Amino acid sequence: MSDRGIPGELGDLLAGVNRLVRRSLRGGLTGPPMPAAQAELLRLVQANPGIRVSTAAGELRLADNSVSTLIRQLTGLGLMVREQDPQDARAASLSVTPEAAERLRDWDDRRAAVYRERWPQLSARDRAALAAAVPALRRLAALLHEESRTRPRR
Repeated sequence: MSDRGIPGELGDLLAGVNRLVRRSLRGGLTGPPMPAAQAELLRLVQANPGIRVSTAAGELRLADNSVSTLIRQLTGLGLMVREQDPQDARAASLSVTPEAAERLRDWDDRRAAVYRERWPQLSARDRAALAAAVPALRRLAALLHEESRTRPRR
């Protein structure tokens, strides 16, 4: 265990596992690789069709101009649609294109397959420990999400 204890080691392990999974999935991509910030915005918009730019920026804890840059990139790639909000001409609403939804679905399916393929290689004890940890990880994610919503943006 590191000098930072379980919390520090947990953070390192989660980041490392995520990085290794992303690396293994990049080899089979049908399109160009997508930066994590673009994918995160697409996921947010997919879950909240019609979300406004400022709301998306707040949810992602990014400056409005940073999100606007991501939106320009994604619309240029044909993965996002930005339309004038019918209720407020000064605002824009966002939605993902069918191509973006397909890319996200493909990525999620392939990521799940990576874990499914490795799962039987773990001992029954390790599988049980990981299964038991899922509810605690969900609670940790919820705490982090709530904290990020209440903390001022930088």
